[in-house]
Amino acid sequence: MSSFNYAFGAQIGSAGRVLFRLWAPSADQVNLILGGDTTHAMTALPDGWFALEVACQPGSRYQYEIVRNDGSTMRVADPASRAQDTDVHDASVVVDLQSYHWQYPLWRGRPWHETVLYELHVGACGGFSGVTHQLPALAALGITAIELMPINDFPGTRNWGYDGVLPYAPDTSYGTPEELKALIDTAHGLGMMVFLDVVYNHFGPDGNYLGAYAKDFFRDDIQTPWGQAIDFRRPQVRNFFTENALYWLREYRFDGLRFDAVHMISEQDWLEEMGQRIRDEMGHERHIHLVLEHDDNAAHLLGKTTEAPFDAQWNDDGHHVLHTLLTGENDHYYLDYCQRPAEKLARCLAEGFVYQGEPSPIRDNALRGESSAHLPPTAFVLFIQNHDQIGNRAFGDRLTTLARPDALRAAMALLLLSPQIPLLFMGEQWGSTTPFLFFTSYQDEGLATAVRDGRRQEFAGFAAFADEAQRERIPDPNAPDTFSDSIPQQGPDAEQWQTWVHTLLALRKQHVMPHLHDCRSLGAQVLGESAVVARWQLAHGRVLTVALNLASIPIKVTPDNIVHTGGADLLFETTNVMTSLQGDILPADSFIALLEPVA
Repeated sequence: MSSFNYAFGAQIGSAGRVLFRLWAPSADQVNLILGGDTTHAMTALPDGWFALEVACQPGSRYQYEIVRNDGSTMRVADPASRAQDTDVHDASVVVDLQSYHWQYPLWRGRPWHETVLYELHVGACGGFSGVTHQLPALAALGITAIELMPINDFPGTRNWGYDGVLPYAPDTSYGTPEELKALIDTAHGLGMMVFLDVVYNHFGPDGNYLGAYAKDFFRDDIQTPWGQAIDFRRPQVRNFFTENALYWLREYRFDGLRFDAVHMISEQDWLEEMGQRIRDEMGHERHIHLVLEHDDNAAHLLGKTTEAPFDAQWNDDGHHVLHTLLTGENDHYYLDYCQRPAEKLARCLAEGFVYQGEPSPIRDNALRGESSAHLPPTAFVLFIQNHDQIGNRAFGDRLTTLARPDALRAAMALLLLSPQIPLLFMGEQWGSTTPFLFFTSYQDEGLATAVRDGRRQEFAGFAAFADEAQRERIPDPNAPDTFSDSIPQQGPDAEQWQTWVHTLLALRKQHVMPHLHDCRSLGAQVLGESAVVARWQLAHGRVLTVALNLASIPIKVTPDNIVHTGGADLLFETTNVMTSLQGDILPADSFIALLEPVA
């Protein structure tokens, strides 16, 4: 029996009875089909609800039969299914959410400033059990939190998860609900948090039947890249997703959630409503962390307060400017960052967002972003690679194949020692050169063809793919090899990369992480076309100074621009940086971090 009453989904009650509820305002009648052949008429309730309580056991299979005006019927899965028999088109399964015996029930989590994120794709890591097997090595490396790409049930066996259609059901290709709980339990035993990426801005194109019996779930007047917008004006719709967030946090004991592309949600006030409800209902017994992906740089949502209930936002600005500096690329959204990139990087390090209300060239000079200088550095999740920034490239290229190795190592040092919350993508600790491609496993040939052709057409605006023959080289998302080719393998210098990451995370744990709870920026300066210096005062009063040069040539600096050398302790440097600074030179592809005396 669940400790929380949900409006949606099948819930086990007392005396072996289960309550089934479905919001189907467009249906005349709904029947519950148990075991494939037993039909029970459900009771119509106000506001489009249908409900029925019947005797059945955990593991029972069921579907809802929607009866239309003309007497025709269709059978669908529960949109709030806790598990599926096989796939999204099949029967749902009654799940006893309380059957798992937690080994670490007293786990309270970790404070946000101790977070070092490692994003992974569960399928590419061998399912829930495969991820569980990797946890000890990740903990030993210095990772304090893993972040799972979406696991909600999707069509087929291969998918990024952003095309999911049953947001409450862990996909059966990854394992059982019990195996997911065992993964999370094992992580907690190792002192690691587990985050989940959730998608509330759209449903995938295959297996979503909501429109057939709940047309009010969607808006006719707003279209998104994925079809009709979800109608967050409806209280039932709001509650469906808010309860989903609570469900993962309560029943699976996730430590945090990452909300995908929430700028695509038309009713932005729901974000604050949802975030505050989570804070209110989860209380303070556990550390719960809420992180946004929001392309509009909505700083007013950040701060973990009543008015701003979210801990942090993925800092795409930081990634984009670092990628531009590392690769020289200026296609597509990188166009917004190729002019005076060092200036933009300095702003990112000092104030969080690059765009804080300035015109964006790729958005027809529309103003983008809000002021973020008042926020602490920990309100931003920084990364130089993630699933989007690798996988949305035509060939899934990692930076190990695009950037100079020494420059990439310098950028990695910045990532892992700066006060923003760092995120690594699976395989990054090995210097993996394995691509991460966009993959699906649609059974409908027409849909698979449309997705393949649509993806190739997306790149028509890039100079490298202006020719159709070049676009034909882009891997077919539905081909099995596209998935298998994306399983991360160790790079040729895996041991050196792993030592590099382990060393940097050990330094972060000892010298930076304990002092981030009250960290504030002291500003940043441009040293050259690809070089910056930034400073932060840590909670214990000492000043962390970092200097970075991502140019292929050394630059002339003045000592005052780098560090006040008296009493400063060297925290980390790439080869011979401190020595070179004595001659007022910051070497090519270099990084240095120092701890200065109390300001």
